[in-house]
Amino acid sequence: MVYKSKTQKTYLLTPVALFISGVLSPFAFADDTPLEVIEVHGHAQNKHLALGSSESLLSDLGVDFSAAGGVSNLPILNGLMGDRVKVLVDGADVTAACANHMNPPLSYISANQITSYNVVAGVSPVSAGGDNIAGVISVNSISPQYSDSNELGWHSGYVSAKYSSVDNGRKLGVGARLASDTFSLNYQGSFSDADSYEDGNGDVVLDTLYRAQNHSLTAAMRDDKQQLVIKLTHQKIPYQGFANQYMDMTDNTSYGAIAQYKRSFENSELEGQVNWHSVKHEMGFFSEEKTGMMRMKTDAQDISTQLKWRIALDKNSSILLGQEYYNYSIDDWWPCIEGSTMMGPDDYVNINNGKRERIAAFAEFESQINTKLWLNAGVRIESINTHVGEVQSYNDDMSMTDMDDMSSMESMTMSDTSTDNTIAAQNFNAGDRDKTDTIVDANLLINYQITNYDELQFGLARKNRAPNLYERYSWGVSTMATTMIGWYGDGNGYIGNPDLDVETAHTISATYIKSAKDDRWRLSTNVWYTDVSDYIDADIVRSFNSYDLDNTARNIYQFTNVDAILYGAKIDLTANIYESKDLGNWQLHANVANTRGKRDDTNQPLYQIKPLQTQLGISQQIGRFENALSWQWVDTKSRVDNDRFENQTDSYSLVNLSSKATWDSLTLSAEVSNVFDEYYQLPLGGVSIASLKQDSSNGFEQLVGQGRSFNVSVSYAF
Repeated sequence: MVYKSKTQKTYLLTPVALFISGVLSPFAFADDTPLEVIEVHGHAQNKHLALGSSESLLSDLGVDFSAAGGVSNLPILNGLMGDRVKVLVDGADVTAACANHMNPPLSYISANQITSYNVVAGVSPVSAGGDNIAGVISVNSISPQYSDSNELGWHSGYVSAKYSSVDNGRKLGVGARLASDTFSLNYQGSFSDADSYEDGNGDVVLDTLYRAQNHSLTAAMRDDKQQLVIKLTHQKIPYQGFANQYMDMTDNTSYGAIAQYKRSFENSELEGQVNWHSVKHEMGFFSEEKTGMMRMKTDAQDISTQLKWRIALDKNSSILLGQEYYNYSIDDWWPCIEGSTMMGPDDYVNINNGKRERIAAFAEFESQINTKLWLNAGVRIESINTHVGEVQSYNDDMSMTDMDDMSSMESMTMSDTSTDNTIAAQNFNAGDRDKTDTIVDANLLINYQITNYDELQFGLARKNRAPNLYERYSWGVSTMATTMIGWYGDGNGYIGNPDLDVETAHTISATYIKSAKDDRWRLSTNVWYTDVSDYIDADIVRSFNSYDLDNTARNIYQFTNVDAILYGAKIDLTANIYESKDLGNWQLHANVANTRGKRDDTNQPLYQIKPLQTQLGISQQIGRFENALSWQWVDTKSRVDNDRFENQTDSYSLVNLSSKATWDSLTLSAEVSNVFDEYYQLPLGGVSIASLKQDSSNGFEQLVGQGRSFNVSVSYAF
């Protein structure tokens, strides 16, 4: 039993309707049906109207975002961010190949290319993905469509464009498909270009400009029992500003390939997939809005395979067996600057021949026990190996004789010179740089249909995540080196820790859903609690102050394991409130969400936990017109991580107004976002280093959000 809104968003009243499946049935090969997935927050289908970042799509399903670049911010689920959230693009696991996570997985696909997207927060089945403790976000663009003819011919296409006034943003999305009854060929592309946006006071928010393009070509073949899909991708980002980082992106060029095979047997279904993704990433400076000389380069590659076999035990039960392999490799080096005594004469080697290899196997049982009770239980075992080669500092030729008077401990805590990093490199090279972790995940999901209109969902999970390569192997100790590490946007510096343990999270979640007998309204309430052992946080090593002002102090940290607790609650309401021939159908949408997180040892709030937030929206559909008015309120952020100098932010309200008209092939949209031009600071925005560099007198100010914007878009399908 599901509820479908006017916008094609699907919220589940029972996960039985969309259970985890590694394969498509042969009857689904001819249409646009995505893989079936259990949903905690929701599942939705996209009709290529959205352009640019996928944030606008995923925010409606309960995903928060930590500010990064304009192409893609960093997703947060239940207060957990970074690699704790598993993001799969067409089933492929793509690793952020950057010390600042400037190229996260969602940056490699634009909103118009996404045909369906899923969010499984907290208690996710083991088959949904491992090596995460927050949940899984899955976006899908592989959706072969075929025609009724045995001749290959034109099938469909679209062109979409959007303009936004707040950043002079121009976005374009295109798609074209050829098809027969057994073959499908689909191209999708996107182009985005934007200047730095303005805030509610009309001031430019420095270093938020960007330009990007994404391309994909997908070919599919099928018969009655099987399907083969091959997808090729390319991305080019010539520049992207990062206001809350010390550097910007000056190039990101990537290529990828996916081969996906599905076959149906009499009592089972088989799916196999091979993924390859390669990226060349560069950081530096490209704009007068934030200047500098330093350069950083990264070459990285992801290779993975997945094999899933679902076996029907009877008409109500099945078991899913899976085996997965992931191999991530990276080289990260910082070219020397000719004539610089600090950044030379050698290249700084941050990660040399880094490897992160995962081998996983899982088994998952799913059963509709009776008409009221559904069960999903699974176990997943992974072996994760990380290792790196020897590294070097900018001044690798410095001999031990030159450093007789300085101990390694002094270099960690005293002056900020190239000597510090030279000693740190030698100590790092002499240490153990090869780590292997074995982890076990398990989940239990129960769905009980109390009545036709009352449902109870219960979930329990143990999930693990091994440290990423930057958390373990970022070895530099100087202020300059450490401030290049970190995806938090806080202006602090970070040192890796080879001895980090695996994060282990135990999560319990309960959801109660009540709907009206005539389906006119639906209320969902969810509470969850997560206890994390060996949560990767950071402890202070020393302080620094590059501007010698009272409000410009920062800290340097080393990653460490602590215990942490996170918990929260969500309430969602959807209701049809009025319907008439003259005024159309009116619908109400409302939700409230609150999350808390703290360290066990100090009771210090965890970094970047969003405060209480509410949203209220009214939509109208009358004929070919859809109109919407929404109001979002975010509470004051007073619970902050003082050790990281996290800023408090004031509460704020945003009002958005939109209207859309649809004909058979044409869709026109107009929107005013932030109608009252509210000035507000982003609770998850980090600090504006770009503003600090322009004028240090105000210190590390919080990054501010976008002011009023007039947005117009058009989409034509043919």
